[in-house]
Amino acid sequence: MQGMSERQYAARVGFSRGAIQKAKAAERLVLYPDGSINAAASDARRAETTDPSKVRGDRGASGAAKAPRTKPPAPKLKPVPEAALSAVGDTLREQGLAVPAVGGGTTFLQAKTANEVLKAQERRLRLQKMKGELIDRARATALVFRLAREERDSWVNWPSRAAALMAAELGVEAAGMQKALEIHVRAHLDELAEVRPEFR
Repeated sequence: MQGMSERQYAARVGFSRGAIQKAKAAERLVLYPDGSINAAASDARRAETTDPSKVRGDRGASGAAKAPRTKPPAPKLKPVPEAALSAVGDTLREQGLAVPAVGGGTTFLQAKTANEVLKAQERRLRLQKMKGELIDRARATALVFRLAREERDSWVNWPSRAAALMAAELGVEAAGMQKALEIHVRAHLDELAEVRPEFR
């Protein structure tokens, strides 16, 4: 036999043979062509696929801690993109939680907490959408600009409608009144054109 049997590997890592069989079925172990277990490669694969938060201390049947066993070689970790680390920090900061120090790296617990926060926010947004409490940003922006354009057109046409009435009440020439109103209305519209709505 080229590698270890299930019983030998179970003794090596301190697990039951049933646990080794499950790991084998889940393809968490590396096997030789003859079906025996490649111990070193299997140790590395198990380390890569094990969630650190789910690892429990090694305890025997009596509950006493077992003697530490030789650790498998640490797997090569892929670098985490800076954008992902920044997103973790932003999410934690929004919730008033501890943020990783600049250049200090993000712990697994911080990343997991940020992930849980984002999942909760996503569920809340999905629920708000189902209840009709959310609006589409693009549609809202288009609606605001359409209403603003209609309001502007209404003001542009107002001097010609109101000038004759105001001129009669004040006893002045209608043409002069219309020209004065148009100047002031256009100046006011120019000021309003600088306002840009923001949707957060």
